[in-house]
Amino acid sequence: MIPFFRLTFCIVLLSMTSHAQKAPKYDLQDFYKYTSELECTVDSVFNTLNDRQKVAQMIITSGGEIGKSEATIKKLVLQNAIGGVVYLKGHKKKHTENITTLNAITTKNNTIPLLFSMDAEPSLFSSRIKGARNVGKTIDIKNEKQSDSVVNIINLELRDIGVHHNYAPVLDISSNNEAIKSRSYGSNKDTVIQLANQFIKCTQEGGIIATAKHFPGHGLVKGDTHKQSVYIDGPLQEVDNYKKIIEDGVLSIMVAHITIKNNKEYDTEGLPSSCSRKIITGLLKEKMGFRGIIISDALNIMKAVTILDNAPLLASKAGCDLILMPQNEIETINTILAEMKTDAIYKKQVIQSVKKILRLKICAGVISL
Repeated sequence: MIPFFRLTFCIVLLSMTSHAQKAPKYDLQDFYKYTSELECTVDSVFNTLNDRQKVAQMIITSGGEIGKSEATIKKLVLQNAIGGVVYLKGHKKKHTENITTLNAITTKNNTIPLLFSMDAEPSLFSSRIKGARNVGKTIDIKNEKQSDSVVNIINLELRDIGVHHNYAPVLDISSNNEAIKSRSYGSNKDTVIQLANQFIKCTQEGGIIATAKHFPGHGLVKGDTHKQSVYIDGPLQEVDNYKKIIEDGVLSIMVAHITIKNNKEYDTEGLPSSCSRKIITGLLKEKMGFRGIIISDALNIMKAVTILDNAPLLASKAGCDLILMPQNEIETINTILAEMKTDAIYKKQVIQSVKKILRLKICAGVISL
């Protein structure tokens, strides 16, 4: 196990600006490496924050044409109530303007810069960035050379806009599922793993954080979690897809709102996987050894999770580091803070999540040193 969170006592001079004035000291390849200097840097940034600001680092709100309004996002940034923004549909120019505006706010206020993300899968790319070059659909990518060509285009566009984190690739093995369709590499498991792994490698070598999804597997289920509860009935047929991906260094994994039943070891007892400690902490972290960033799927619109009371807290307690698109960001922070006061073990877990997020921001160049 990599000892991410060894306590250190030191002082590091930091410039928490959104754009580095010199070559970055760290890069994404450093995230899983242990160095006392990086540990000390993470601790130093962490220690500048109060508890409310720390928890806010876990919250990702939404922007773009179908996200929250620009005024709402600005207010959240001014309140220091979010750690990042995922941009949904919109034109490149508008995305860029919005990100530039928010970066100016965090720079002026000397607060932790935001982590900007996007669902820039090949199949969704042209809708997320209107006017960008059409790279085709994921299902049409047949070899690593073609994958690299697609990723290089996506990375270039994301860097131009100011996006750091790509919620891609899809690791689900079926192209027939209602929610996945052409977003999958197909139905051949080995091909899916090979091409997804290459997508991740090229993405992260290009300085963009990649995300494998939708754990523990959305390809072989019926239905769409946007519309209803969806079930894995029996064995987890797609979990093994993640072994090679984790081994080779994927930085983040997104957990789906899929409920598991008729599985003696991993039955989620009616909860979606995104809110199940058995799946996130027990399986993904402990059994599979994943030490990267775990992000929930969207918590504001998907019927499989909006029917729950306090899904954001459940997702955090289950082991998610990033809470994606809660319906109410301030309420989510307050609920997590209240739980931390009564549950010392959970408080320790939140501290670990926040330090991982800060570490990722440092390695991605979001926090400039």
